[in-house]
Amino acid sequence: MKAIRTLLACIRKADQTYNLINHGDKIVVGLSGGKDSLALLYCLNLYRKFSHTEFEIQPVTLDLGFPGFNPKPLEEFCESLGLKLIVHDSKEVYQILSIQKEKQGLKHLPCSICSRMKKAAINKVANELHFNKVAFAHHADDAIETLLMNEIYGSRIATFSPKMHLENADIDFIRPFLLVHEKDIKQFIKEENIFVVGSACPADKNTTREDVKVLLNNIYKQFPKAKENFLSMISNYQQEDLWGNEIYLQVNQEGLCLKPVVCPIDEWNAINIRQIVFREEQGVSYHEDEILEEEKASETYLVYLKDKIIGTIRYREVKEKLFKLERFAILKDFREKGYGKQVIEYLSNLIWSEFNPCTITLNAQIQTVEFYEKCGFEKEGKEFLEAGIKHIKMNRK
Repeated sequence: MKAIRTLLACIRKADQTYNLINHGDKIVVGLSGGKDSLALLYCLNLYRKFSHTEFEIQPVTLDLGFPGFNPKPLEEFCESLGLKLIVHDSKEVYQILSIQKEKQGLKHLPCSICSRMKKAAINKVANELHFNKVAFAHHADDAIETLLMNEIYGSRIATFSPKMHLENADIDFIRPFLLVHEKDIKQFIKEENIFVVGSACPADKNTTREDVKVLLNNIYKQFPKAKENFLSMISNYQQEDLWGNEIYLQVNQEGLCLKPVVCPIDEWNAINIRQIVFREEQGVSYHEDEILEEEKASETYLVYLKDKIIGTIRYREVKEKLFKLERFAILKDFREKGYGKQVIEYLSNLIWSEFNPCTITLNAQIQTVEFYEKCGFEKEGKEFLEAGIKHIKMNRK
């Protein structure tokens, strides 16, 4: 079977599994000149014709200021597909990267900064064109490499998402090649005789990602089924069995613990506690209690006493080095027993152990000011109304 059929079948499966492309979408396709982005543009142009989904695509390449950049071959490739390439001037990127390289004493340009700046630049183009999505050519092998890099260098189990919404830019990033293997892209480029421009980045082929590629290739040689198993593992939520759901942070030796909210039942239990304390006891409305953006940005915990859930608390970073404690609620039968003070002290120390120096802040209901003063917080400013209840800001450094 020709490689083009394999690529299109993978795009269709990814689209149907992760809801990537809808009627009326206007999609900017990031074009670097490498085999992956060229193949993606070619395939999306074909996919429009048989997917029964009406959408537009617009190829965009960024002139990052790298020496030797020449968009002419990319323009000719786009013209062969009946498309017109937009070349966006982003030359400041190379200047900034060069400064950061010297400042940080690095061997090559910093990839993480480059990645963020490229995303910001292409978002700007999409917004100016009034397009709602940006497509990148990250493929299955990239996803596995990113997973391993996060495990090795970031101590976390994570890879990039099939689709990600950026609130500030109001743009969706999509990755239609998510299920495509690199070997099939190489075969497609060979069969269609497509000229690959290649990367103008001075750090190309000299990054930690290349080291991980070598490591994975050695694994695949010894264990041929590993690549497909790694890819299946990423989406195999039914068989996920990690330690995160078993964490109960010991606050004291009498069974008082904090459990991170990591699964739907935890989230339901936290909301149930808030329902009892804030809405039923204090009359706070649902819309004032649950603000989606704040929920997403927060680290939430359940308060356990032995096997019983007695409360909840969360924190989030509202700006650099400033952390806010919120939604602290203890059930009525467990108040005035010292549990609340121990939870505040433990969580404060947890934050300081990772982010010190920093300030911890909260908005205290007036009747709880004395409690928080005993926890080391000091009042700041004047009283104000929040959710119809008098509050005052309090800080602890």
